[in-house]
Amino acid sequence: MSLFWRIFALNAVVLGSATALLLWAPVTVSVPVVLTEAVILVGGLVVMLVANAALLRIGLAPLDRLTRLMTTVDLLRPGQRLPERGRGETAELIRTFNAMLERLEHERASSSARALFAQEAERRRIAQELHDEVGQSMTAILLSLERAADDADEPLRGELRQVQEITRGSLDEVRRLVRRLRPGVLEDLGLVSALTSLTSEFATHVGLRVVRRFETGLPALDQETELVLYRVAQEALTNAARHAEAGQVEVSLHHTGEVVVLAVVDDGRGTGVAREGAGIRGMRERALLIGATLDVTAQQPSGTTVRLTVPLRKQP
Repeated sequence: MSLFWRIFALNAVVLGSATALLLWAPVTVSVPVVLTEAVILVGGLVVMLVANAALLRIGLAPLDRLTRLMTTVDLLRPGQRLPERGRGETAELIRTFNAMLERLEHERASSSARALFAQEAERRRIAQELHDEVGQSMTAILLSLERAADDADEPLRGELRQVQEITRGSLDEVRRLVRRLRPGVLEDLGLVSALTSLTSEFATHVGLRVVRRFETGLPALDQETELVLYRVAQEALTNAARHAEAGQVEVSLHHTGEVVVLAVVDDGRGTGVAREGAGIRGMRERALLIGATLDVTAQQPSGTTVRLTVPLRKQP
């Protein structure tokens, strides 16, 4: 039954019931209307309105569920669907909406994949230019400063040594940026070594106390999955250091059943109920690339847990 005929039938039931009561009930209407008759008529009107509202609420309940889902749907949390119950226009609308969600999720995942792949390519290009151009130029400047300091007299020699140390520190910072932009250790030594290097770098340069719990004997992962795990850990550590004001972070990686789980737990201020920023949404987009699930939860009394659950891909 279509939505039009359903609403028509509900109103017909209410109006028919009211007409039957007027025909067969022992009630008359005087002219002018007396108080008792007026009370009966008003009471009957109230009963009809309440009955009509209740029946319409039941008839339009699927549309209410659809409206609530439409206001809460998030393409970065795929899988939200409305149960398809009943027949007619409402059921067809629900099926169409679910199909639209599936199409939008697929298109969002595809567009995110293209954007993230382009981002990784740009990271590699910038890292290469920093290494080849800026790094080599600063190395040449460092060598020139060293020769000039050897030939100079005091107090100029001391000043040149000081500039030399500043240049050496800047060169180390450039190399650190290159490693963060393009984690070569990930390609050369694997995920566990890359995460160990990443956490050690944060412990050294940021001052975080990092606890590592990496399970041995992890299953083999493809390059794309390892890169997503690395980038999520990198972003979670960055958030803990910059925004959460954490003093300690625990990074764990373990294998359970058919999934690999990465967890980053800090003791900072926590996310609370604040709106998710670009960093967390970026992690969710990366998780979509490999069909993983990202959960960000606030701890009690403080702290945040970032958990990435990655299903193992079956080898062909």
